[in-house]
Amino acid sequence: MVTGLVFSTIGHFAFTRGMSLMVPALIPFKTGIVYLTGIIEMLFATGLLFPAYRVFTAWSLIIFLVLVLPTNIYAAIKRADYQKATFDGSGTNYLWFRIPLQVLFIVWAYLSCIK
Repeated sequence: MVTGLVFSTIGHFAFTRGMSLMVPALIPFKTGIVYLTGIIEMLFATGLLFPAYRVFTAWSLIIFLVLVLPTNIYAAIKRADYQKATFDGSGTNYLWFRIPLQVLFIVWAYLSCIK
């Protein structure tokens, strides 16, 4: 989980422009939000490494994953390709992969850190 969060964090900084396309149009400060969520993911990765913070971090991560799911759905509907920073991505087919993956991460955080 920590490794995945680190790679996700890198994506926030390496593909900022493309990830900004994933944020719904009505939300301001898209680039700042992408940077902020990247930093938050790095904090999650760090928190999971320390037993004293692991349960709190896991619950926070689960809440975060639930909150960002609508952004992934929006991005799929808009066909956002975060790597190319275009709107010609795989579209809603991406959700067949992303939603089960999101559920897997939630279950993984719960079982490995909370239960």
